[in-house]
Amino acid sequence: MTTPFYEQLVLVDGNLFEGFLVLFFALLLARLAPLPREMQPLIWFGHLAKRLAAKVNKPERSPSQRVTAGLLASLLLILPFWGIISFLLELAAFPWFFEFLVLYLCLSDASFSQVADDVAQALERDDNAGAKRLLRLWVARDTQNLSPVGVSKATIEKLVSSPVYGTAATLFFFGLAGASAVLAVRMLKQLELAWPALDPRYRHFNRPVYLTSSVLLLIPSWLWSFSLAIQGGPRALKALLSPPVSRFPLGNTLLSLHVSATILGLELGGPQKFNNIRIAVEPIGRGPLPNGAQIRPAVKLASRACALWFSSVVILPLLWAGLRWQQSL
Repeated sequence: MTTPFYEQLVLVDGNLFEGFLVLFFALLLARLAPLPREMQPLIWFGHLAKRLAAKVNKPERSPSQRVTAGLLASLLLILPFWGIISFLLELAAFPWFFEFLVLYLCLSDASFSQVADDVAQALERDDNAGAKRLLRLWVARDTQNLSPVGVSKATIEKLVSSPVYGTAATLFFFGLAGASAVLAVRMLKQLELAWPALDPRYRHFNRPVYLTSSVLLLIPSWLWSFSLAIQGGPRALKALLSPPVSRFPLGNTLLSLHVSATILGLELGGPQKFNNIRIAVEPIGRGPLPNGAQIRPAVKLASRACALWFSSVVILPLLWAGLRWQQSL
């Protein structure tokens, strides 16, 4: 009886279980042993995107010309790198290793929870300069003039929104189309982070990337927001099912910010500065303004949601193995 069961697991479902193992170890290593920020290839990719934008995103051009320039620049940046890496994935003798590497690098923002905890500690010591220094590497907005409230807001917003394109998108697109799809979506999101839609310099240039990224991340965004909402009871689920009207600059992060603000009872959003230009952004949620003490509850909220996704990578293959075992009886 046991022989057919193990044969089915190895011969029929071997690729399935290999994929779950690759995901499991990529998630684990990204959380416990992340690459330093300055050594992450996606960060280099973002720097390259900014350099290219400085050359082709000319403010004197018409909006339509800047949109076209943004489209061509994004294709020029994504297609060569994505094509080479996808080619290696197809030809590699051990593709699981390269898949693991791609997933690990695409989960680079998973370590932000530790940074957020360090920011909270700095604010508790009244070291606002140190908190801003920690945050500066992780957000696109200007941080030099942020108050402790502004630092707390930016930290919480990053905490609850980055898993949309990190954990949620990685699991969703890996299950849907493999590591190549994960890489393409993550590179697209990195361009959106390098060319923030709120920054007036990129408002038209960013449009093709922003719209494509918003469409691709629509389902991962909802799923991630659901994993947050189930921790907040009926009120949070109601916020999930009745999101605010979409606002262009916030895109696929709006729902997770709205749900998180409801659960934490805080106000998020509000004005931001880019290149010393103040950009008006409507507040999200109703409640007091956050301070350093509210960062740790946000860390717990995001960590519990990530744990749900992590546990699914363990539970689903066990359930599938159980079904195979029942079938073999």
